[in-house]
Amino acid sequence: MMNSSVVTPEAVLESLMNDGTFDAIRSKIINQLKANEELKNNTISMVEQSKVLNTPGAERQTKRELFDALRRELEAPVLEKASKSAWELILDMDGLGKEINDTVERVYCRHSGLDFPLSSQNRDAPKDEETPSSPSFDNPKEKENPNSSTKKRSFSTMSAEGDDATVASGSATTAPASAPAPAPAPAPALALEVTDTGPSSIPKI
Repeated sequence: MMNSSVVTPEAVLESLMNDGTFDAIRSKIINQLKANEELKNNTISMVEQSKVLNTPGAERQTKRELFDALRRELEAPVLEKASKSAWELILDMDGLGKEINDTVERVYCRHSGLDFPLSSQNRDAPKDEETPSSPSFDNPKEKENPNSSTKKRSFSTMSAEGDDATVASGSATTAPASAPAPAPAPAPALALEVTDTGPSSIPKI
């Protein structure tokens, strides 16, 4: 569930500093700068070409005096080169930069109540890892289990069973024979009635 409060960069940085992540990242940067041979050689070259060491009488100065003089002369240019190299490490998304980015994103998601995105996790997977093959669109009958052939029935068998089921269903649902219709009432008998005018046929019910 997402938190209602907005997560600020200061909150993320404070969390990284409190759990020791900030110090661990800083140590990695320093160690990689110390192992940077190009940076080391440039610094040595700058010291050898400095005005302090090439000024007459420098050999009579103490180590402390030489150190302070070199720091005043070379501190700015040396730190500039070291800062440039440090930023190259921080922005290197194939090395330490990727680790820093994922760490910050993970802390932000934790404070926001979000799940760590899968996209970042997928970047960790080797690129040459075999990806799952796409689903096949071949005839599904070719993919059926061979053992299932014993369960198949022919069309004629299924048709016969269907006819039997239809007949059984029809006989079960046929309405019972209706009672025989009553016989028609007999026609009214004709009776002869003698009248003065002669016999006449009138219906007598």
